[in-house]
Amino acid sequence: MKIITLITLLLTLLFSQEIKQPVSQFTSSGPVVDLLYKDGKVYSATNASCVDIFDFKSRELIKKIEIPKITDFMGDVVHSKVYSVDVIDDKILILSQDKQGFRRVHLHQNGKTELLFDYNKALTIAKAKFLNSDTILLGLLSNELVSYNIKNNSNNWIIQVSAAKFSDFVLNESKSEVVVADESGDLKIHSTKDGKRIKLLAGQNLDNVFQVDYKNGIIATAGQDRRTVIYTPKSNSSYYLESDFLIYSVGLSPSGKIVGYYSDEANNVTLVNTITKSKIGIYGGNPMTISKIVFINEKEFLVSSDANVINLYNVK
Repeated sequence: MKIITLITLLLTLLFSQEIKQPVSQFTSSGPVVDLLYKDGKVYSATNASCVDIFDFKSRELIKKIEIPKITDFMGDVVHSKVYSVDVIDDKILILSQDKQGFRRVHLHQNGKTELLFDYNKALTIAKAKFLNSDTILLGLLSNELVSYNIKNNSNNWIIQVSAAKFSDFVLNESKSEVVVADESGDLKIHSTKDGKRIKLLAGQNLDNVFQVDYKNGIIATAGQDRRTVIYTPKSNSSYYLESDFLIYSVGLSPSGKIVGYYSDEANNVTLVNTITKSKIGIYGGNPMTISKIVFINEKEFLVSSDANVINLYNVK
């Protein structure tokens, strides 16, 4: 009887690893496409023609920036999907869906939302971020990068990164470098000053990289090949962590010492120490496919999904 009890206990310990649950939540206006934390505020880009802004401490919605709905190809008025949001100083950059499959860009400042350009430019922009208060970086589905001057309404430079379809880009903290991920699995690091390529990172992801993050000299990927690759470009070192499911999302802590990645069909996130490669824990409670993993600091992180719930977790 004692042997049976012992075996049962061992099997329980082996197969029932604790899945940690969120400590708090934010409720957004619609499914969350992009997520940003800055200066005590959480910015949620939604599928419902708006960007929600929350106070991180109170968890309360303090502002909602609405953009016009669009007319689809059937002539129906529908919500505009907000693909990305960014903040610099008092400016908020909003990239959203427009007519005919093209994109538009709005700039929100001093309580007003101004249209910078719309579908008439015929651009299929997948991501837009500030380089400085007057310049934005655009990543096109054609895998072109465009440095665009807001004041002059003109391009500083434009480059073709590769022939592969664009997936994602991320800037380093100083915004001097951009890492571009695409369906080839390779990463390209370019200078944001002139667009010139600095470095190619290849051979670890064997298929499309859905997302990429870059913190404190560490780069992490979310791969269709079920790999999260950790690169340290300065030391030319890399390794990968394997999952049993497609890895749609990835995020690094500010120090780069912790990586979180979408790890299974149950929409859980696994945290791993990037230095020791040891698992920190598994975090659950996400209702749908994860869209973003954003660290607040080394002890807290947010997870959004294709739902209106944003979960907050403690790193334990």
